[in-house]
Amino acid sequence: MEDKDLSISDVKARSVRGVVVLTGRTVILQVVTLVAQLLLFAYLGVSEFGVFAIVSAVVNFLTYFSDIGLAAALIQKKETPSDTDLKTTFTVQQCLILFLVLILFIVSPLITNHYSLSTGGQWLMYALGFSLIISSLKSIPSVLLERKLEFVKLVFPQILETFVYNIVLVVFAMKGFGITSFTVAVIIRSLVGLTVIYWIQPWKPGFSFSLSTLKDLFKFGVPYQINTLLATFKDDGMTLILGGIIGPAGIGILSFAQKVARLPLTFFMDTVTKVTFPAFSRLQTEKDHLERSVTRSIFFICLLVFPSLVGIVILMPWVVELVPKYNKWVVALTPLLFISINYAFASATTQLTNLLNAIGKIKITFYLMIMWTTLTWVLIPFLAIKFGVNGAAVGYSLVGLSSVVAVYIAKKYVNFSISDSMIKPLMASIIMFVTLVFVRKFLDVSFYSLGILVLVGVISYSASIISMVGSSLLEDVKKSLKTIFNRN
Repeated sequence: MEDKDLSISDVKARSVRGVVVLTGRTVILQVVTLVAQLLLFAYLGVSEFGVFAIVSAVVNFLTYFSDIGLAAALIQKKETPSDTDLKTTFTVQQCLILFLVLILFIVSPLITNHYSLSTGGQWLMYALGFSLIISSLKSIPSVLLERKLEFVKLVFPQILETFVYNIVLVVFAMKGFGITSFTVAVIIRSLVGLTVIYWIQPWKPGFSFSLSTLKDLFKFGVPYQINTLLATFKDDGMTLILGGIIGPAGIGILSFAQKVARLPLTFFMDTVTKVTFPAFSRLQTEKDHLERSVTRSIFFICLLVFPSLVGIVILMPWVVELVPKYNKWVVALTPLLFISINYAFASATTQLTNLLNAIGKIKITFYLMIMWTTLTWVLIPFLAIKFGVNGAAVGYSLVGLSSVVAVYIAKKYVNFSISDSMIKPLMASIIMFVTLVFVRKFLDVSFYSLGILVLVGVISYSASIISMVGSSLLEDVKKSLKTIFNRN
């Protein structure tokens, strides 16, 4: 079936399947990644994590110049992309990628000297540059799968990549290769992913150039990519600035806090937003369907992310104390608290910027990104200079608080329910937090007590959210299961 023939019911059915498939994928990937991270936290030092974060930020910054939003424009495009559309996008991407990788190789000695990176850090930068080239070759097959909402096929290469990457990374880290472990894992992951995606979605690469096609795609693609670039400038650019203020060790502490606090978003938010951008794009002329879809998608994210963040904040001090090799991460607990606040706001509002992009309000997203970027670059470096790592973490939480502006603006365009989507999960999470703090006072620090706290948290949150939402939550689950197992 061509993507232009998808009906509203097809979009809904494939979207639900997509969320479930991507959730299943994410669970598998995150279990693998989490096990790998737990081992890496033990076998790699704080500074090595900092070096990886700094080098990744450099390459990520260049990555967002490599596409100029053309892939997103192909996904958002109402009509089925022509062969000329695909090949023009591919041609422009390859030219940009080669130019950017050349820049990376030229400036790498300067970056190495500025951050006092080792030779291993410099080779990691080259490996990530190589992966950038490979990633660009995968973009068109991925676009074709996303337009058809064929997320079942899309997840297989990602699962395989993650398995290969983490196995290689852990094995080399345990053998004492340090930062070189990342280098080897990145190269092998890239080659595996490229081979598999072309096997699943065959597409014959070709070069073409159409100025009219490029102009049409630029109408959405350039503003979209500017927003993405601002997000990169805000996040990865800030990592580079903070690296000069608090050093690789400080970045390592922040990286630990961000990796741990971001786990719920990776499990739940990223899954939903991956599906809803193409789905919302298809529903942009169906306002009633769109309003209900936005409300339910945000509710699903907040339902799972809010209590997960509460659990992380409550339980991590005990985890760090109970695992001897994690004692070095005690200094990351305070940053973890403040960064969790930032991610709680992000879980609710990222979907709204996703919505604005999908309905073509790309300029609104651009203004929001300017606001967040300005706040990030004003608050975080200032607080980092004054108060170090903890100050930087507080800065992130203050930037997160500004996300209420996105809620106000998005509601003017799509009248979703704030109460049903955000407030109810928030109230249930607050009840869970108070319950856990109270119960924790009567328990000793042990793995057995840790299990009790997890059980108490699940019970208290489940009882609270069911009392607020009622049977509609169970009905939604039943409808979703029916949609998943019924064929089109």
